[in-house]
Amino acid sequence: MNRRFFIGNLLLFVTGCTATQVSNSVKSDRIAKIRFAIADGSTLESLTANYEMFRVALAEILEMAVEFVTLKSQVAGAIALKQGQVDFLLAGPSEYVIARSRTNAVAVIAITRPNYYSIIAVSPNSEIKTVADLRGKTIAMSDIGSTSGHLGPTQILIEAGLDPKTDVKIQMLGDEGSVAALQKGEVDAWAGSTSNYQEILQGKFPTIAKSALLPSDVFLAGSSLEPATVEFIRSRMIQHENKLIQAISARTKKYRGSTFKVVRDSDYNLIRKAYQAIGQDDFIVN
Repeated sequence: MNRRFFIGNLLLFVTGCTATQVSNSVKSDRIAKIRFAIADGSTLESLTANYEMFRVALAEILEMAVEFVTLKSQVAGAIALKQGQVDFLLAGPSEYVIARSRTNAVAVIAITRPNYYSIIAVSPNSEIKTVADLRGKTIAMSDIGSTSGHLGPTQILIEAGLDPKTDVKIQMLGDEGSVAALQKGEVDAWAGSTSNYQEILQGKFPTIAKSALLPSDVFLAGSSLEPATVEFIRSRMIQHENKLIQAISARTKKYRGSTFKVVRDSDYNLIRKAYQAIGQDDFIVN
């Protein structure tokens, strides 16, 4: 599988809800600023364009400064948490599993994504009708470690009785590259998120499989934050849920209709199973 070594090397490097009242004394002792990162936030420009309204709203409800921190890749958040470079991280399910295993980060609260599924699609004239028909075929996927564009589709293959390492050939081509490969007939199937399917493929390519609803994204607090501060953040986010959801969904479609919910770690076991299936189980075991 192309570039599979990347996530292994990265993870080797990483290796080295009930709201409560917070007293005024605890509030006065907490830090004045938190450093906030988003798993897919690689540039300050993209963070500002998509999450500035949320950053402002979060700063207002916490009554402290919130500063953006950029990450080099989606899975770099665990490194940043472990090294104390980030205090607060919005992570996807894949990044949550890595951080949960390799750091002391605490799950603060989850944010649901109502239309978060993985889909496998084929060409209109394809003879492939079921996932089992993909045996021996080539599938274009998005990015290594992507929940909807890699791990979700991997779990679909597993549930159909296919070994993703030996029964199919997977090409990791990114969002645009994977779609283009299907459109050009360079691969037998495409796997990715429902949003990419709807926005790019526009329903013109038949689907042969759709995953169960994928796990929620998670806000994680690093060990740089004291437990009382973490609890303060959690309680304020729950108290001001409507304001925060409105702010984060204003520019980011995937959070429209979202809600906050308590993090249930067992919901992420399907992500762990997918990592194990691609030979990365040494890095995500709790």
